[in-house]
Amino acid sequence: MKSRPQICVDASFLLRLVVGGPGSVVAATKWREWTRQRRRFLAPELLGYEVTNVLHRYVLSGELTEAEADEALDILLDFDISLLVDPEFHILAIRLAREHSLAATYDAHYLAVARSFGAELWTADRRLANAVGPTLKWVHCITSK
Repeated sequence: MKSRPQICVDASFLLRLVVGGPGSVVAATKWREWTRQRRRFLAPELLGYEVTNVLHRYVLSGELTEAEADEALDILLDFDISLLVDPEFHILAIRLAREHSLAATYDAHYLAVARSFGAELWTADRRLANAVGPTLKWVHCITSK
């Protein structure tokens, strides 16, 4: 049986899936499709810190209530995503950030995980997709240009 590709998802993708926003319909459609196909989901351990921080910022800005943020976090924590830790990801992330002129290495850690596992990376971050899209064809964005 042919193996199914692994999927690396970043915080922006998952937050669209749970909280909504541009690309949320695409995120939900893809998530259902991948779940039916029994794909393995991957992300750097950083994912948990990022989604928690964004949900906290949504509460501070009044975009979500505390109860809504708590519910969103509960949903996110229930997703079957392998959170990966490997010192080699840091080395590859800094190289990728330099290679693609990224302002920070956070996004590059998702690129490092995806590259290391031969996975597609799915994001709602148009800026990231535009920065790496010309050379990294396995990076996909759920939001329109």
